[in-house]
Amino acid sequence: MPNNPQVILPGRYSLIARTLTLLIKEGQVLLQKAPPTKKIWANYYNGVGGHVENQEDIYASAKRELLEESGLECADLGLRGIITIEVQETQGILLFVFSGKEIQGQLRSSAEGDLEWVDITKIKNLHVVEDIPPLLDMLTKQKALFYGHYAYDENGKLSANFTYQSQ
Repeated sequence: MPNNPQVILPGRYSLIARTLTLLIKEGQVLLQKAPPTKKIWANYYNGVGGHVENQEDIYASAKRELLEESGLECADLGLRGIITIEVQETQGILLFVFSGKEIQGQLRSSAEGDLEWVDITKIKNLHVVEDIPPLLDMLTKQKALFYGHYAYDENGKLSANFTYQSQ
């Protein structure tokens, strides 16, 4: 291993990087329904995404996950928000939210789930991951980069706070 001056100090709060992509086109969003065997969010609709791999930047991760899980590429894929998610006392998730609409490729499902274009106005009728409706609202109405913080109470209820970068 190369000599690297960067260190992770024991006991410090650490964040695991993940990406989430919500492609939005003509009033519809591309959602993926997770299979019943998936470890997290089984049978829920969610965007496309996943973990950032070693030797990969955030943008490359979002593009890779999109291609692997949907067969699609997006020419205008861009970072729209960053959310810190509290998970454990010493560990959390740093979620990078991407969006775009200039889509190329042939849509296909993957082992991660079945894909479908869903009318955004019908999201409330689906079994979606709980943060998808507010994220879609921000992505369709706000042009500024947003920052969020998620925490869950003892009953598993999500508390979400957002701020926006002024333009």
